[in-house]
Amino acid sequence: MEKKKILIVNGPNLNLLGKREPGIYGQESFDSYLPQLRNRYPQVEIDYFQSNCEGALIDRMQQDGFSVDGIVLNAGAYTHTSVALGDCIRAITSPVIEVHISNVHTREEFRHHSMISAACKGVICGFGLDSYRLAIEALIDYRP
Repeated sequence: MEKKKILIVNGPNLNLLGKREPGIYGQESFDSYLPQLRNRYPQVEIDYFQSNCEGALIDRMQQDGFSVDGIVLNAGAYTHTSVALGDCIRAITSPVIEVHISNVHTREEFRHHSMISAACKGVICGFGLDSYRLAIEALIDYRP
């Protein structure tokens, strides 16, 4: 059986995980967490991309969004502002799971609305970095 291919896409400021507001986002960097995911799911090819630029996120999702088995997207603050990301998700054929490390619904009011949720297959938030694992589990079992 061929390995499933999943792309994880992280948006702005997520390159600072482990340093940025550890009380909200934890003390572990994504670079140290990613090998744990890859070890846990040897049957899945997990690729990773991070950018602070909205256009770069869109470019990468358009590049891979017709060939991978799923995308795990943490769009960071673009979640609440980007019509363009929502349009991109609707344009590609790979299923997208929106993830957030924190529970955005317990935070500032502007974080309670997502411009991308309606375009995604599902949303996972509030489980720390484990939100990514839960999204991968969902994509492994996903049947269109």
